[in-house]
Amino acid sequence: QVQLVESGGGLVQPGDSLRLSCAASGVTFTRYSMAWFRQAPGKEREFVAAISQRTGSTPYADFAKGRFTISKDNVKKTVILQMNSLKPEDTAVYSCAASATVLMSQLRSPSAYNYWGQGTQVTVSS
Repeated sequence: QVQLVESGGGLVQPGDSLRLSCAASGVTFTRYSMAWFRQAPGKEREFVAAISQRTGSTPYADFAKGRFTISKDNVKKTVILQMNSLKPEDTAVYSCAASATVLMSQLRSPSAYNYWGQGTQVTVSS
């Protein structure tokens, strides 16, 4: 049974950093592309970043470029989202997702992922 568990969220001030982790179990991790999505209250879920198991490419949402970094540790079966220079508009529930079959063209699409974690709350406020 596939399970994804996020951790690392919290309350931080603008300009601070957070490191989110997503631990996977029940999967052959090297076969999975992984992604982070976020959802703020009253808004739709939006893509943050992904890492392709096929090519290792790491597409980012425009708001994440230069501030967020996604990485994958195949030994620890963990995907990390390092978030720097956080802004109040980054406040959201951040969820990781996994898929063994997502195409490169679909990495940004939530519907392409069949496994999801419960999410971790990130609040950026002074």
